[in-house]
Amino acid sequence: MLVVVNPEDADTLVRLLLQADFRVTKIKTVGGFLREGNLTLLIGAEDGQVPRILELVEQNCRRRVRQVQPLPPPVEGIDVFIPMPVEVEVGGATVFVLPVEGVYRF
Repeated sequence: MLVVVNPEDADTLVRLLLQADFRVTKIKTVGGFLREGNLTLLIGAEDGQVPRILELVEQNCRRRVRQVQPLPPPVEGIDVFIPMPVEVEVGGATVFVLPVEGVYRF
């Protein structure tokens, strides 16, 4: 599984996943509309474990509303651009459940 989470939620989620005996690898990532940092968790799990992981993610990764300043438009000929703050939703989690053909440990 790939789980992309807000850094504010990641430490608690990783701790709970480890307590539940899941192996987790944490990778710092950047992306999305705001180009801000996220954490992407790599979690190896059997099919029957996926619902428990989804439950932990849903219970511990919350969405928040934030005010951001938009970037000026890349259009020539505009003399004045007064950016107004825009509310955007951040946080929560995006989960990808992927099939794995094999796992090898050396």
